Amino acid sequence: MSLILFVEYVGIASAALSGFLFAVKRECDWLGVFLSAFLTALGGGIVRDMLVGRAVYSFTHYMPVSVVIFMLVVSRITNLHIKRDGLEKKFVFIFADAIDVICFSIVGAMVAIEYSYNIFGVMMIAFFNGVGGGILRDILLNEVPWFLRTGLYGTISLGVGLAYFILYHLGLSNIFFTMLLLAAGITVRMFAFYRGWKLPDL
Repeated sequence: MSLILFVEYVGIASAALSGFLFAVKRECDWLGVFLSAFLTALGGGIVRDMLVGRAVYSFTHYMPVSVVIFMLVVSRITNLHIKRDGLEKKFVFIFADAIDVICFSIVGAMVAIEYSYNIFGVMMIAFFNGVGGGILRDILLNEVPWFLRTGLYGTISLGVGLAYFILYHLGLSNIFFTMLLLAAGITVRMFAFYRGWKLPDL
């Protein structure tokens, strides 16, 4: 399995989990739960593929949707749907959400570089891949987009795209530095959330 697929599948699994938990809190039925998990996990990748003009990966390969379904089954079997009060502050939700936004941002940057995008294109594709699924989920569930109301969410996604672009052009986009970027991004996101970091108001 290539590095880009490994990172993407980790992101899909964690995003499906956060989509599942989000839908359960909104008391959705199983169709709603599936759509929430599907959009959270795969929506950003769909937006990314549309922007770079390639066939949608989730619709040409079986693994992405299979990972979503697997995570739904595991989440139901382990009864993650039982305790849903204060979901946005639960560590499992915040951590899963941090993993998926950083993973997807890295994958978005990888794909953008593959299509010869410049630094601005790489950052924006990383952003849309990172937060696009969450935006689609929040629209479905009639929520204010999560990235607009929680610690540096979108800003970190843009920063990860910029960092990967720099690593790539320094010849450091190997598995070690990519995993280091993943760990650093998750760490910053967790600190930003729990310490209430945010950009200054206008």
